[in-house]
Amino acid sequence: MSDIIQLLPDMVANQIAAGEVIQRPASVIKELVENSIDAEAKTINIIVVDAGRTLIQVIDDGKGMSETDARLSFERHATSKIRQASDLFNLHTMGFRGEALASIAAVAQVELQTRPRDNEIGTVLSLSGGKVVGQEVCSCPIGCNFKVENIFFNVPARRKFLKSNATELNNILTAFERIALVYPEINFTFHSNGSELFHLNACGVRQRIVDIFGKRLDQDLLPVNVETSLCKISGFVGKPESSRKKCINQYLFANGRFLKHPYFHKAVMSAFDRMIPMGEQIPYYIYIDVDPDTIDVNIHPTKTEIKFENEQAIWQILMAAVKDSIGKFCAVPSIDFDTQDTPEIPLFNPVNKVAMPKPDYNSTYNPFKTTQERHNQDNWEQLYTTSRENGKTSDNHVFDAFEQESQTTTPNEIIAEKSPAHYQYKGRYIMTAVKSGLMIIDQHRAHVRILYDNYLDKFKKKSGTVQRLLFPEMVQLPQSQSVILQKIMPEMEIVGFDLTDLGGGSYAINGVPSGINDVNWSNMVKDIIDNYIEKGGGVHDDLYKSLSLTLARNSAIPVGQVLSNTEMENIVNDLFASTNVNYTPEGNNILCILPQSEIEHLLS
Repeated sequence: MSDIIQLLPDMVANQIAAGEVIQRPASVIKELVENSIDAEAKTINIIVVDAGRTLIQVIDDGKGMSETDARLSFERHATSKIRQASDLFNLHTMGFRGEALASIAAVAQVELQTRPRDNEIGTVLSLSGGKVVGQEVCSCPIGCNFKVENIFFNVPARRKFLKSNATELNNILTAFERIALVYPEINFTFHSNGSELFHLNACGVRQRIVDIFGKRLDQDLLPVNVETSLCKISGFVGKPESSRKKCINQYLFANGRFLKHPYFHKAVMSAFDRMIPMGEQIPYYIYIDVDPDTIDVNIHPTKTEIKFENEQAIWQILMAAVKDSIGKFCAVPSIDFDTQDTPEIPLFNPVNKVAMPKPDYNSTYNPFKTTQERHNQDNWEQLYTTSRENGKTSDNHVFDAFEQESQTTTPNEIIAEKSPAHYQYKGRYIMTAVKSGLMIIDQHRAHVRILYDNYLDKFKKKSGTVQRLLFPEMVQLPQSQSVILQKIMPEMEIVGFDLTDLGGGSYAINGVPSGINDVNWSNMVKDIIDNYIEKGGGVHDDLYKSLSLTLARNSAIPVGQVLSNTEMENIVNDLFASTNVNYTPEGNNILCILPQSEIEHLLS
């Protein structure tokens, strides 16, 4: 039997590694910016075109590289971060594997301009598909200038499965935010298709959070700061009133690295137990600093998972730190006793003698003394006669009406009139009798289904009407969500929204869909964006369904609202006229039938 195992060519090996390291254009941004941070850059400029499909450019003023280092940096497992295996347990840099540049060069066209601080001339290096195209000297500023063009040009399948430009740009901004939040001392700029999205100057952590996510977030931040021999925890958590259902800003960092850690997330949320509604989340920005020897960051290709040596102890410290911050800044409502109009109870003093109470009475009172007549006794017979005649006439009218009603109404009709067609149970369920038994309908879910079908029909017919607001409402969005809003704005105008871009992520809500009342429109716009991000975007039909579902959720009757017989009748009729009687758009049950046989069995 001949040998069948062989070494893969470097080109194929790099493309395989790129499948793990470079998943989308956002991965390129992450790797290049982290290298700039390791190079001690103070200013980093990022430029993208077509959400990274056409161009990704990262410019920094770091240390730079020599001619030899520039050529060697694109080889696999070539790194300046570590020298031996023991260095893996004492990492102080963002990158260490030496796979990023080789993986990027394998699936894109790369040009590097670099110059170290002690050289007067630099080097320009060009690569295409992992192969060096050219290398020569050039004149360039100190630092590195990476230009990545036509990503996945030699892997058409991966380029085909990239999402839309808005979705990919949102992923890029998310990766950028995770890095910019950790290094507030570095100046960042971000340009997309020629427009500046971010211009972040060096500042503190709180100011960096406000610069990225908006000024309105500043009033909802509570500082967290605790230092122990095991770890140091700092950052900010949101107030209980800033909670939302989904797509909330939750960032957890360990030694400058963003990580996803459900165990520590539970610690933060446990501190807000019974302070926020069920199912809602709290924004937080937590920075954990521990000894590098006690963590392992080399367990996932994206380095977003970290294994801690003392997880349970850090969990306790983290929860205690968040609880301390909530209590210290009076985020927990205090118990105020109502002392108004309360009787004043004097304290007992044994020195003072207690006097005997004296009786109080009216000495001039005489029960036998006659008083003035209260009523005028003149014409009393006439008054008696009038009241008697009126009473007789009224009694006759009552008995006559009762006799007429009893003659025209049958007993079955009286029972049907006194027994309503629908009955509301605890402000949540509508109960109605059917042929097979008792039907129980969830009023909120039924109304969501009805409104969903109505809005979806308006979207398809493009027949939404606009209701102008007397006073426009303002909504502040981070740049990552502002990009999504710009994409779905035409579809939102179809259903009835009228939004004006004020710049800087601020939008004015001038008009809303007609027929919806008592709704926080700024939160609704945020819910629409969050739902679109959660669904992943897509074609117009998916976008219409996402918008219709969000509108239906926010405008449906809430649980606990008391309905009249007419309102219950309308909901039942509209439900059975909808496209799906049994399930909501999310797949939840709307109704169930309790068979009559089971009712008789329960009562037997």
